Amino acid sequence: MIPIAGSAYTYTYAILGELTAWIIGWNLILEYAFSNMSVSVGFAAHFVDLLQWLGIPLGPEWLSPAYLPQGLQDLAGHTIYQPGWHFGFNIPAFLIVILLTFVLIRGIRESARTNNIMVLVKLAAILVFIFVGIHFIHPVYYHPFSPNGWSGVLAGGSIIFFTYIGFDSISTTSEECRNPRRDVPIGIIATLIICTILYIGVAIVLTGIVPWRAVIGDAAPLVNALHRLSVETGSPVLHWTRLVVLIGAILGMISSILVFQLGQARIWFAMSRDRLLPDAFSKVHPRFRTPAFATWVAGILVAIPSGLFDVGTLAELSNIGTLFAFAMVSVGVLVLRHKQPERSCGFRVPGGPIFPSLSVVFCVLLMAGLPVMTWIRFFAWLVIGLFVYYFYSRKRSEFYTANDAKTTDGTLN
Repeated sequence: MIPIAGSAYTYTYAILGELTAWIIGWNLILEYAFSNMSVSVGFAAHFVDLLQWLGIPLGPEWLSPAYLPQGLQDLAGHTIYQPGWHFGFNIPAFLIVILLTFVLIRGIRESARTNNIMVLVKLAAILVFIFVGIHFIHPVYYHPFSPNGWSGVLAGGSIIFFTYIGFDSISTTSEECRNPRRDVPIGIIATLIICTILYIGVAIVLTGIVPWRAVIGDAAPLVNALHRLSVETGSPVLHWTRLVVLIGAILGMISSILVFQLGQARIWFAMSRDRLLPDAFSKVHPRFRTPAFATWVAGILVAIPSGLFDVGTLAELSNIGTLFAFAMVSVGVLVLRHKQPERSCGFRVPGGPIFPSLSVVFCVLLMAGLPVMTWIRFFAWLVIGLFVYYFYSRKRSEFYTANDAKTTDGTLN
């Protein structure tokens, strides 16, 4: 219905007004940035595993984040770093973001072709992990099936929710779709079904081949689980499966970073076009016709923290922004159904008001499962955003400018 860049920000702008849209856009900046930082750290962990598989050891100070809340241990349990800060920088995480920023500036078509190939390889690697790993499942690891009860399930769902940002990022590129009314709903729903099935399959196999405590704080749980099994069993099948999963995971994370960075730049582009951010963010490259400045800024702001922080800290901050934005989009669907029931659209959410209402309830429920510190950081980010909006963005926006002009002309008191 609204086939322009910006995703949840654009929807709320059209339905709920500028202030709500600003809050959503400000949170989208948070969620896209931190989710990409998380994936970048995961990429670096898999890259390190690949180097180890090839027999190329490198010093951990150049391959691990500077902040490790749980420290760093090898597979034998020996401590490499104590919890907290240490001298180090995650160079692979930093470099992959910078390299993909170059790719995105080159243009959407080149990015899309590259992404399609990487996604196919990623899907193949996931299926290989599932079908090989299923033969090494130990049923004893499923008892107790929910070791931390429903509170653990809720917390786990809250922390992993940032993986669903990819479905929102599809809608950020609707302006570049040939037929957005048809293509965007099909893209979101089809990938949602496929990915959810694969998520469940991977989770079942992973928790069946290693104890669940073994994957806590692990940025590369699948390949490390395969490494443990190959060392314990000496199976050459697991040794080569680990390589396949490594390559698939690395390419898959590259594709995720590519899509998230593209989506983040498009949101900044849309907010700038509405004059809520500086005009530089909506300028396009004269040759490649991409928002080059927004893409560069997004790349730098993601690359540097990716070298400093661990995957868990980054993921928690991303999730709360994602859940809040999704809840507001669901509210927007309810408002639109009430205000404009006759409006023509290519796709209607089924179930009337039931599905959007359930969406709001479950988003709030998952938000409640996040740590207290995440809420504190979220509100701090929100206060900063409102401060920026009141003292800068509001005075630049097209609504404020139009009202100011009317006041000057004497037509509005």
